[in-house]
Amino acid sequence: MTLRSKSGLLALALLLAMTTVEAKTFRMALGDAQGGTQWELGTKFAELFNAKTGGKHKIRLYANGQLGSEQDTVNDAAIGTLDFSVLAINNITPFSPSVGVLTLPYVIQSLDDAVKLTRGEVGKELVENTIRDAGVRIVGWAYSGFRVLTNSKRPVKTLDDLQGMVIRVPKNEIMIATYQAWGVNPTPMAWAETFAALQQGVVDGQDNPYITNHAMKFYEVQKYITNIRYIFSLEPLIISEAVFQDQKTEVQKAILEAGQEATLHSVAYINATEASIKQDLAAKGMEISDPANDENEWIEKATTAVWPKYYDSIGGKAKLDQVLKLLGR
Repeated sequence: MTLRSKSGLLALALLLAMTTVEAKTFRMALGDAQGGTQWELGTKFAELFNAKTGGKHKIRLYANGQLGSEQDTVNDAAIGTLDFSVLAINNITPFSPSVGVLTLPYVIQSLDDAVKLTRGEVGKELVENTIRDAGVRIVGWAYSGFRVLTNSKRPVKTLDDLQGMVIRVPKNEIMIATYQAWGVNPTPMAWAETFAALQQGVVDGQDNPYITNHAMKFYEVQKYITNIRYIFSLEPLIISEAVFQDQKTEVQKAILEAGQEATLHSVAYINATEASIKQDLAAKGMEISDPANDENEWIEKATTAVWPKYYDSIGGKAKLDQVLKLLGR
């Protein structure tokens, strides 16, 4: 073998070694089970990211809270021990309170509203705030639809119907305050404990979007659905800012581009699937109804009691006014 041949083989071996070292399988935590919008966003992002990095980098998804509660994953990402997480937006707000503007009851009233806020100037500002406050970067969004109330006791059409029920809510101040405004003292509970609590009768009901109720098989332990539509459920895809900054420029670019494209995919996915999922829940025996009087009583009590409490945490009343103006209200 000539010296040139040996040098060529050595260079090839070094190149392969460098490629092997640099290749990485990132971990992504999901709070929900397979079949929901978190899984759809995560799998689409993983597919796009793999393609944009020429197949070098991969992402392994861990569904159904395998890597801890959703709030735990924010902590883990903040210190760089977890790469990615997809989680309900209400589990970001304890770490970055200004994000709570998107979880105030009845602010978002359509999918178009949700897309306009998350993909516009408001969304860009919230990305910067979460980097500053929580050490994580939002790189994509899943749109899961409006949270609807489910319970195992009786149809709920008025606030009077709700009284006396034990309702599970996330450990989120805004959501707790909303139920209190409706005259109910809700039970804050970790997501991983919710199905068993419903099954055992520890709590009577909970609220989540249609697609989440379906993916988590809540139809097995719940009978009634009420379209209270008080919060539009957003599921941000976050990456540890430390992990993001540790990547080469081209990998950062692939992450951001995959996040944007996966977000657009999520819009199409909820549009294509929500109606059929609602029909399937009805076919499985769930009874679906709307609040009486077009939600007026629910809306008035929630907005007048809850909004003023959180002006300071979201950046002031002017911030909410800005959001409402952007939405044409």
